[in-house]
Amino acid sequence: MCIGIPMQVIESAAIQARCRAADGREVDIDMLLVGEQPAGTWLMTFLDTAREVISDQRALEIQQALDGLQAALRGESFDHLFADLVDREPQLPEFLRDPAPATDTPS
Repeated sequence: MCIGIPMQVIESAAIQARCRAADGREVDIDMLLVGEQPAGTWLMTFLDTAREVISDQRALEIQQALDGLQAALRGESFDHLFADLVDREPQLPEFLRDPAPATDTPS
């Protein structure tokens, strides 16, 4: 399974940026796919390459999901990290839902 890591740009240049992960680790990230980004920008990264520019909120949601995965692996509680999913029924994406039933209308 591939897991992307949200990272925040600290310093940026045309093809590479110094970024920081939630755990404080700093990494040089390849920026060729997303272009130069200003300091403070959040990126979804994989294998030291920026794949997508993401919002602060999306970075937080992804980091909470990763923290939840780590908590589950340690046998700890993780419900608080998935507050948006607790106490609600899962929803299928629109394209997987049944189409509206066709109605027979006389010609």
